[in-house]
Amino acid sequence: MRPSFTLGIEEEYQTVDPETRDLRSHIATEMLAKGRMRLEERVKAEMHQSVVEVGTRVCRNIEDAREDLYDLRRNMIRLAEEHGLLLVAGATHPFADWRTQEIYPDDRYHRVVADLQLVARANLIFGLHVHIGIEDREAAIRIMNSMRYFLPHILALSTNSPFWLGMETGYKSYRAKVFENFPRTNLPDSFASYSEFENYVNLLIKTNTIDNAKKIWWDIRPHPFFNTVEVRICDIPLRAEESIAIAALIQATAAKLYKLHEANVDFRQYSRALLMENKFRAVRYGLDGKLIDFGKETEVDERDLIREYLSFVEDVLDELGSRQAIQTLNCILEGGSGADRQLAVYRQTGDLRAVVDYMAAETRAGL
Repeated sequence: MRPSFTLGIEEEYQTVDPETRDLRSHIATEMLAKGRMRLEERVKAEMHQSVVEVGTRVCRNIEDAREDLYDLRRNMIRLAEEHGLLLVAGATHPFADWRTQEIYPDDRYHRVVADLQLVARANLIFGLHVHIGIEDREAAIRIMNSMRYFLPHILALSTNSPFWLGMETGYKSYRAKVFENFPRTNLPDSFASYSEFENYVNLLIKTNTIDNAKKIWWDIRPHPFFNTVEVRICDIPLRAEESIAIAALIQATAAKLYKLHEANVDFRQYSRALLMENKFRAVRYGLDGKLIDFGKETEVDERDLIREYLSFVEDVLDELGSRQAIQTLNCILEGGSGADRQLAVYRQTGDLRAVVDYMAAETRAGL
């Protein structure tokens, strides 16, 4: 059965005090309750009280996803303002201290903290997750195996976390460095079949390592409850149009890889050890770095590799209706990712509060 290639997009936002520009808990307000009244299951709390997550419905195509995600951002910005808060899209806050942030009062989050302790409390980060509908589980595993190669490129486009605890970290995605302290993160190994993946999950459950497969937090995974492949590697971008463009690229990659599999052509598999070298380069340097072309055994500028990548998926864009959405990626290549733009504001002003103001303005741009 051919996959539907439907989309689901999840974004995690910061709730910020408009005076101090520091993170502020939304729990003392009615923001979440009102959000659930207006948006139903599309909004929910996250582990820290200054994080709120939204998720689109299952969307047939990228334009449906755009309409839904823009509506969610508009509503969440309005709700935040109604309750004296700013909504900010950034994968880390420039200067907030995780040690002062409270955990949301939910048994599930308290179990995570009990299990992971300081690592969980320090996990004050904000991501973009993209689900692609691939109903056949064997096809999902094949596509996941092949898509791992492209994840560092996708991450480089989304990088939006250059600061941590008031410091310039030297990384374009410091969020990735924070999150890798969790177990079962980073790029997964390849799996020969879905049953091999199931055996892995069942062993972890049997040995009381996890209680369900949602506690496998890889950069890409077959979702345990939905018939999707979920890409989790991305920082949340500043602008909604950037999230849509990255989601369109992820969808196009899945469709192109499926098209190759249909023709009995498999994308070459590389070891996790090699792929992790490229991930580190994307985390550290973003679009300004060089990634390894493993076939040619040489370094290539990231922007050149991404242009090659866009050519690779070009022949599926019209079928998916995503040609226009994906054009925003060229704007990111020319103007920089969110991390590059945050750093430019800081170097111009020397003021991390000005960076927060810029992030808040970009969060509502184009809506």
